[in-house]
Amino acid sequence: MTYIGRFAPSPTGPLHQGSLVAAVFSFLDARAHQGTWRVRIEDLDPPREQPGAADAILRTLEAHALHWDEDILYQSCRLEAYAEAMTALRRQGQAYDCGCTRREITAAGRTGLEGPVYPGTCRRGLAPGRAPRALRVRTHDDPIGFHDRYHGLVNQRLSREIGDFVIRRADGLTAYQLAVVVDDAFQGITHVVRGSDLLDSTPRQIHLQRLLALPTPVYLHHPLVLNTTGDKLSKQTHAPAVDDATPLTNLAAVMGFLHLPLPRDWRDATPAALLDHALAHWPFRT
Repeated sequence: MTYIGRFAPSPTGPLHQGSLVAAVFSFLDARAHQGTWRVRIEDLDPPREQPGAADAILRTLEAHALHWDEDILYQSCRLEAYAEAMTALRRQGQAYDCGCTRREITAAGRTGLEGPVYPGTCRRGLAPGRAPRALRVRTHDDPIGFHDRYHGLVNQRLSREIGDFVIRRADGLTAYQLAVVVDDAFQGITHVVRGSDLLDSTPRQIHLQRLLALPTPVYLHHPLVLNTTGDKLSKQTHAPAVDDATPLTNLAAVMGFLHLPLPRDWRDATPAALLDHALAHWPFRT
């Protein structure tokens, strides 16, 4: 199989050490399989984005010799494709308008993997006087399973554990789950390598792939970098930005997290040489 992978950051701020791990992991896996490594900027949430963050992310990748193949895809240029996918799901009867608020969903009292489970209030149509807010996709209770290259077999029953989920938010923005599915197919992505915080999202994406007759990539969800309190490194937990002036130190920390050996003279190496050394010891080749 031809390998096409990707790194897809959101421009809500500069890269931190956790996101650098994700970039290096996906880069090395693509190169270990003689594959293509693409970069996609997931700029679909303007209220959360920082001016200049996308360019800063790209500069950080280049400073660490993480050179991408082909042109960068910006999700903000893909709104028509997402609208077409939503229309297709409506035509199938698989998507419907929902007028419920978060407070109403929480009050229903069902809890699943990620908090309140939508109870299906609007499945048969909006109640009189209710205006549409979000657009949801129908789910079912048949198990959706896949083999993750790191975690092994993963199964999820969407109706029970997640509920009918949002594909267009109440603010009119396309939800992550739909956008990532449409764009992975558009870019021909065969292998998705990303953090384990997205493991529970994968069955939803497979569900959408099946409804839209799109291929399902091979998945690998790697461990997350945690801070001293055990939380995932993120912009929300105030993770510091990667310093582009110290790429060797940054990459050495990534290699340590990934349990990859460093050459003895790594401080005198180049970022590209460090990546080549890591590639020679890459364990995920199946």
